[in-house]
Amino acid sequence: MSYSSEEIEALVRQVVKRVMGEGLAAPGSHVSAGKRPLLTADHIHQLPPNSTFPVPPNALITPLARQAALERHIRLEEASASQPASTTGKPTIAIGADHGGYGLKEALKKMLATSHPAYEVVDCGTHSTDSVDYPDFAYAVAQLVGTGRAWRGIIIDGAGIGSCMAANKVPGVLAAMCYDQATAVNSREHNNANVLTLGAGLIGPNLAQQIVQTWLATEFGGDRHARRVDKIWAIEKRFTK
Repeated sequence: MSYSSEEIEALVRQVVKRVMGEGLAAPGSHVSAGKRPLLTADHIHQLPPNSTFPVPPNALITPLARQAALERHIRLEEASASQPASTTGKPTIAIGADHGGYGLKEALKKMLATSHPAYEVVDCGTHSTDSVDYPDFAYAVAQLVGTGRAWRGIIIDGAGIGSCMAANKVPGVLAAMCYDQATAVNSREHNNANVLTLGAGLIGPNLAQQIVQTWLATEFGGDRHARRVDKIWAIEKRFTK
């Protein structure tokens, strides 16, 4: 006997309801204290594509919800012991640099701590000006973003190009090298970039701070841009099956 996806979802709801002894929250509603939230495919379909959703602590996620998230390119940020983020619940920004970008990384960390206290910053290194290889730190940042353990990522090397190439090899990452505020806006509004790369040898600290602030504040435009970004994700899926 075969079941439709709707019937399977209904069965999952019934089982969870019996096991947990509690009602299921409607999409967009809140679960009262002491009850475990249930994330279903209905909730996922109400979220914008190519977005990140912070899963409430201790929540149950149905298999169809995970499938819907995969199809809509929605990252489910699940709290776990391996997450670098603190328990503050703030969106996490992973930042990293090679030796050429170390000084700018430190300056940007101070700026973020002062001007953007709503974010939790995770420093992926390097921690000195000793010579290192930029792909290692680009990967460290990108894999946190690609696995949903960080909301956004920022990588700095001498030119920003190599780190961008390395980051874009990580599934789930759309990295963009930006060198002024216009490219920062475009990378977010048109391309929904979740990783920003900067060239410390090309821009000064003041411009870098302006780029980062603009990039963090710019929302994805959606509409026709969403269709095009979906095609970018489709290319990735051809090589990650």
